[in-house]
Amino acid sequence: MTRSVGQQAYSGVRIRKQQAAILLFVMCTAGTVTACTSDSNTRAEKPSAPPSTGDEPSRSTDPQAEEKKAVLEVYERMWEEQVKAYAAADLRGTDLKKYSLGAALSRAKSDVEGMQKKGIITKGRPGHKTKVTSTDLERRVPRAELTDCIDTSTWKFVYRTSGKPVPLPEGAMPRYVTKVRAEKWGKQWKLLELTPTQRAC
Repeated sequence: MTRSVGQQAYSGVRIRKQQAAILLFVMCTAGTVTACTSDSNTRAEKPSAPPSTGDEPSRSTDPQAEEKKAVLEVYERMWEEQVKAYAAADLRGTDLKKYSLGAALSRAKSDVEGMQKKGIITKGRPGHKTKVTSTDLERRVPRAELTDCIDTSTWKFVYRTSGKPVPLPEGAMPRYVTKVRAEKWGKQWKLLELTPTQRAC
């Protein structure tokens, strides 16, 4: 049967979005190191400084800084494992399941399966500029949302046997925004959803 114009348009947008997200022409999407804040403690050692009471540890002005740092670190670890999986087109030997669940993990599995069928692997690694955009730590299961600007210019998809680069789809964006949702299960943050967008960054 001939598909309707609406169906064809929807399918075209969906395919372009998937291809741009992982720079592949195969039908799979990328979930695609992070900017982590650093905790530094300063000590008052000048003679003119007032004496410390001993029970006032140095703290960030942001009461949520510790959790933001923790979720950013988990996001970075997740990407380290995902890059490893894509480089071999195989999830075995990685700790991806330790950091991602649900849609995020399913997407990575789907990508790897598609790459295996096409004989594709990756070289290099993507760049990231990530920030925590919101947190809700009062929920029964704490939640955080992140925004990442993923730079794929240093992450190449090639054919395993020949080493030749995979042709990029027309209009593919080397840098694009990805939305991320994470939840804290017990003491561990987990990445649940990675949603590539059509927004360049």
